[in-house]
Amino acid sequence: MSPKEPPRRRVPGPARPRNAIGGQGRPRPAARRRPSPAPRARAPRNRTARPLRLGSPRPRLRLVSVALTLVMLVFVVRLLQVQAIDANAYAAKAKENRYLSYTISAERGEITDRSGIALATSVDAYDITADPSMFTPEFSKAPDAPRQAAALLAPILGADAAELTAKLSKKGRYTVLARRQTPQVWNQIRDLKSVFAEKAAKDKAAGGPGANVLAGVFQESTTKRVYPNGGLAAGILGYVNAEGKGAGGLESQLDKELAGEDGKIKYAQSGGRRVPTAGTKEVPAVAGSDIELTIDRDIQWAAQQAITDQVKKSKADRGYVVVQNSRTGEVLAMANAPGFDPNDLSQADAASLGNAALQDAYEPGSTSKVMSMAAVLEEGVATPATHVTVPNRLHRGDRLFKDDIDHPTWYLTLNGVLAKSSNIGTILATGELGRTQAQANKVLYSYLRKFGIGSPTGLGYPGETPGILAKPEDWSTSQQYTIPFGQGLSLNAMQAASIYSTIANGGVRIEPTLVRGTKGPDGHFKAAPAPERSRVVSEKTAKTLATMLESVVGDEEGTGTKAKIPGYRVAGKTGTANRVDPVRGGYHGYTASFAGFAPADDPQITVYCAIQNPTKGSYFGGQICGPIYKRVMEFALKTLQTPPSGSGSARLPVSFQPGE
Repeated sequence: MSPKEPPRRRVPGPARPRNAIGGQGRPRPAARRRPSPAPRARAPRNRTARPLRLGSPRPRLRLVSVALTLVMLVFVVRLLQVQAIDANAYAAKAKENRYLSYTISAERGEITDRSGIALATSVDAYDITADPSMFTPEFSKAPDAPRQAAALLAPILGADAAELTAKLSKKGRYTVLARRQTPQVWNQIRDLKSVFAEKAAKDKAAGGPGANVLAGVFQESTTKRVYPNGGLAAGILGYVNAEGKGAGGLESQLDKELAGEDGKIKYAQSGGRRVPTAGTKEVPAVAGSDIELTIDRDIQWAAQQAITDQVKKSKADRGYVVVQNSRTGEVLAMANAPGFDPNDLSQADAASLGNAALQDAYEPGSTSKVMSMAAVLEEGVATPATHVTVPNRLHRGDRLFKDDIDHPTWYLTLNGVLAKSSNIGTILATGELGRTQAQANKVLYSYLRKFGIGSPTGLGYPGETPGILAKPEDWSTSQQYTIPFGQGLSLNAMQAASIYSTIANGGVRIEPTLVRGTKGPDGHFKAAPAPERSRVVSEKTAKTLATMLESVVGDEEGTGTKAKIPGYRVAGKTGTANRVDPVRGGYHGYTASFAGFAPADDPQITVYCAIQNPTKGSYFGGQICGPIYKRVMEFALKTLQTPPSGSGSARLPVSFQPGE
């Protein structure tokens, strides 16, 4: 042992068993045993454990890198598709889903009478709309939301539930359920929406789905056309359809001026609600122009009442009254019976829609004789005092002509021929217009055309008839003799009134007018263009005719005595024509009429009345239309404060004694 090493300590070791290995079964003697070194502590060994060896990380990193690369590649490809290839399509789709746009209806202009009283106006209304996407099961939380909503809305809107269901089930974000509903209708729907919204909120708070089948119903402000006077002047005004477009009468003819220009609004929405912070694009609507008519509401009312009463009393098919300012051509009234209420077209008879006073073509009968007499006087072939011998029958061509009553030979003046409305006397007088009948036909035809027969009136009214007047070379054998007394040609009521206004206006025809002017959104009034004027006969002839027409009403032998008006000189003419039946064809029934103007010495107002196919009581024009003329003319004279006549009428002789 080296002196530097510390002394070893002797540590007794554990006793070995006798059979321990290396002991050969015998222990050594104690004296001879060397001390064994101290045993080192050993960690317990697990016979199954193996040494931990770390693998190379590179394969795993490569795998993760490949996976990330593939994922990123998918994102890149999709991004390119969305932002580059399909960018416009996706942008449009996103825009469509987010933004809603609808039309702002322009306020329709008013139609007023000549005093500014509204005949047609517009009031606040609502279009009831819906977002069909909000009626899907996913959004509404109800499996059959369209059907449930339609069942709730149908009674309120007066619509068919099946049609509403179809609208609510279609694709898209916008549909119109009903147009131009009253505020009361929307209030009912709004209240119903509130009830369902509260129920949905309570159900959702209780853990339910919170279904609301009316969440997608909305409204858009618009206007609705109304007619404050009901059926008054309906034939003139016409009506608008469900889309708010003029569909008849002046509403159709002047639709462009009345309608104005619609605007547009576009806004962002989410969940059926408008997003106020997303901005709004709006093009404001421009209101339509107001139309001022020549019609006087009060005179229109009087005319409409008078013709309606007589049509009912006579059990006639229909009737019309036209009132015109004799000096200006302005139409003061144009009434039809039966009429209709444009506020409720569902109750209207299809045959009554329109304006029969302009759209019916019929044979005028004896009121047309004033044109024949005008031609005779203007051509100088006779005077009011010219003698005309009128037999009971007259053979001409292939026919035997007669007057409306059998009579002995009449000895009439030309004035008497007009006063007693003799067909035979008229044929004889107009036969003097030419050396031959063919020449006489051409002369008469030229005057009929100058009076406006066979041409539009100038009103430009939808569906207006110009009447029928064949060229003289096409007149049949009988037409050569019937046209002079008003059979074989046709006209409308406005044309008939215009004939008498021409005589009242000194022989100058003025195209009738219905519109005085328009007032734009800026409040500026623009007068209508002046109507065209044309001279038909001389002033002398016109005054002579006016005096002759007084004999029809004022003379006891005249046919129009029921049209007398105390204090006023009245000029007029009766008419009773065979009527062409539009259904059966051929002549059946009669057209009764009366036309005239007053005061005869200073004409101001023209009134024309006609009744088609009266079946009860008299069918003569003087008997059933003469009283209407008187009733309407009296009212118009008072309304317009027309002074009475200042002098008595000049009485022209009606007959003569043979041999004079």
